[in-house]
Amino acid sequence: MEIVVDSLLEGARRAQGTVVIVDVFRAFTTAAVALSRGATKIIMVAEPPKALALRAKGLGDLCVGEVNGIRAEGFDYGNSPFEMTGAEVEGKTIIQSTRAGTVGVTAATDASMIYVGSLVTAKATACAIRRDDPARVTIVAMGWNADVRTDEDELCALYLRNLLQGREPDPAAVRTLVQSSGEVAKFQDPTQPHFHPEDCEWALVVDHFDFAIRVCQENDLLVARRTE
Repeated sequence: MEIVVDSLLEGARRAQGTVVIVDVFRAFTTAAVALSRGATKIIMVAEPPKALALRAKGLGDLCVGEVNGIRAEGFDYGNSPFEMTGAEVEGKTIIQSTRAGTVGVTAATDASMIYVGSLVTAKATACAIRRDDPARVTIVAMGWNADVRTDEDELCALYLRNLLQGREPDPAAVRTLVQSSGEVAKFQDPTQPHFHPEDCEWALVVDHFDFAIRVCQENDLLVARRTE
């Protein structure tokens, strides 16, 4: 298994083979929480207007996501795992649009298979990929707005790589490193209330969920579902 670690939007565009698009703060932690609470599937789109149009057509129940970290206009929820813990999502289809994670998913057009990754699903994602044993895996750390590298996504990508290579990296060490990074400060900034402190707490519960999240093409849509 050849493993490539790449970053940002250009990395997603270059990615080949089985691709893992990583967004820890917060897109794919949010997705994991929603699926854990009974959401049926998540349609992933790049732009908020497309999400709203799909909801208007009855193809989804709730729009979830952000622009510059703030809940997109007309959306039901922000890009927040904490908000998902109180949302009525069981049996519902979510449409998600974020400026890094879902943009990366839509950009990975050369992928043979796509997973979305975060620290909360890291071990389950690595196990799912190792079962498939693909020849090539590309892990893409999406960063902030898909154009600025961030520690949490880069560290998650390296954590995934080590798991795929059969090593046993220390989850507590990864958590500590992320906690000391620059991106964490915004979750304690009262001038940015859309970054809930609980979002950070959720994102750093490493290997919390026992399922991976796989994205497949369904009727010309990119649809994410949990895979055990």
